[in-house]
Amino acid sequence: MASEMRNKLGESLSTVQKFDTPLEAATTPSLEALKAFSSGRKVLSTTGSAAAIPFFKHAIELDPNFALAYAMLGRMYGDIGESGMAADWTRKAYELRDRASEAEKYLITASFHITVTGDMEKAEQNCALWIQAYPRSEMPHDFLSGIIYPVLGQYEKGVEAAAKAIRLNPDDPVSYGVLIFSYIPLNRLGEAKATYRQAIEHKLGSSNFLPIPAYLMAFLQNDAAGMAQQVARSAGQPGIEDELLGMEADTAAYSGRLRNAREFSRQAVDSAVRAQEKESSAMYSVLSGLREALFGNSQEARRHATSEMGRSAGRDAQYGSALALAYAGDDGRAQALTADLVKRFPEDTIVRFNYLPTLRAKLALSKGNFSEAIESLRTATPYELGQTTSSTYGWTALYPVFVRGEAFLVEHHDGEAAAEFQRILDHRGIVLNEPIGALAHLQLGRAYAMAGDTAKAKAAYQDFLTLWKDADPDVPILKQAKAEYAKLE
Repeated sequence: MASEMRNKLGESLSTVQKFDTPLEAATTPSLEALKAFSSGRKVLSTTGSAAAIPFFKHAIELDPNFALAYAMLGRMYGDIGESGMAADWTRKAYELRDRASEAEKYLITASFHITVTGDMEKAEQNCALWIQAYPRSEMPHDFLSGIIYPVLGQYEKGVEAAAKAIRLNPDDPVSYGVLIFSYIPLNRLGEAKATYRQAIEHKLGSSNFLPIPAYLMAFLQNDAAGMAQQVARSAGQPGIEDELLGMEADTAAYSGRLRNAREFSRQAVDSAVRAQEKESSAMYSVLSGLREALFGNSQEARRHATSEMGRSAGRDAQYGSALALAYAGDDGRAQALTADLVKRFPEDTIVRFNYLPTLRAKLALSKGNFSEAIESLRTATPYELGQTTSSTYGWTALYPVFVRGEAFLVEHHDGEAAAEFQRILDHRGIVLNEPIGALAHLQLGRAYAMAGDTAKAKAAYQDFLTLWKDADPDVPILKQAKAEYAKLE
């Protein structure tokens, strides 16, 4: 009946035959499984990814060959930072893709490249074909704007894709969230806020896709009450509470309040454990260790990084541990983790063009090899504004730029160093509340001092010390900054 109706409505015989898949070989022949799947999609749009997981699992229990349900389950685990689980479910969907419709195959294949291989170029190509075949579907545009383009650092393209998704489906909260996430890195805060208001007008304010971008917008406006409101709103909500607590930890550390940051990180870990998010809990501990390393607490950094090495095999957690160990001076273990990333993720775009160049450059610097460090980072140049979309939002952003600036400082190339650290400050919407966003002020001061420009050096140091006016007084890098600034007086 459907095929006859499509012919009567003017669809060509060739496309009717191409997409005329028998029900038993497409989606699912089980009405109960389809009902569970549909309920999961509804819960996803209203409550969020974590809440939708049981429904997609139930759909699979009812039909173990339900390829699209596996794919959506993989996507849900990816949304909450559980990359290992996401890869397992997505791999299963890919194995069953012949039991899916043509439209579903596009979603499954894109998910496979995003989650399993990490090859964002192939994922982008698949989405382009998906859009060509199904121009009225908003989902490929969401994949591009929310997952693929941020890794590639192509935020302008993200704006275009997300805006297109909203035009196709004005009631999809995901599209509003990813449009805001695309505006923020471009420092287009006015348009981000307007998009948020538009989502509220469409009665999407209860969606869990909005608190994180709302928090980030409040941070960029120095709106402490706005940030606190989003944290309070997330309380008790699995998959979102932990991420907001993690962001509070970042914000506290950004202003040097390291003791507060440790407490928020502990709360984030506990929240993730309650939600059975193993990789996310490890990630918050890893990030706590990275902050300790950057701020000069090497022993504490090694403790965090080492304790998490056995708890999570996640790509981002491993990168964070390697980076923390490299900053803490434990080059041997950092090198071992780096070599393992090469073996485990040979096709992964962010590993190949962001993580590995950064780690190799940092390790080369520790050996005093400036030219090798700079050469390693050349690979990252086209992608260095990108960031992970597989774990805590934004935390990997701009490390290639920061390490390049450090390399120039070590080699006394003060002008080049200043330019790199200024790039970080100019991209506040990308670096956000990450520790290197604060440290860039200090490093810029060091570069100007090296150049003999005392006025600019003092201004940069003052910016850092003002930002850290309420910082814990015993943080090693703060003590160094105060001593260096005193010498300029």
